[in-house]
Amino acid sequence: MKLKNQKDRNSDEIFQFLKKYFIQEFEISEDRILPETNLYQDLELDSIDAFNIAGMIEMKMDIEIEDDDLKKIVTIQDIVDHIVQNLAPDSMLPSSAGQLQ
Repeated sequence: MKLKNQKDRNSDEIFQFLKKYFIQEFEISEDRILPETNLYQDLELDSIDAFNIAGMIEMKMDIEIEDDDLKKIVTIQDIVDHIVQNLAPDSMLPSSAGQLQ
């Protein structure tokens, strides 16, 4: 069995973290949270929700999301990709949903 590279592991961990966040914060059922899920069409989130998500990410992951980048984020995978691209190599990823609050 081949081990995943660090980027893939980070992507998986970030996705799991976001899944827990969406379940807790927006009370969305787990089966609706997939990488391809559209935040606006599938989850019916709005721009205020997007700003709240961005704020949480900035605070928990110590990265910045510029307004232009936020406009490009449409799916959950877009969020994961943005975090992976901007996360410092030595950053700690949130390990549990308990860290959300």
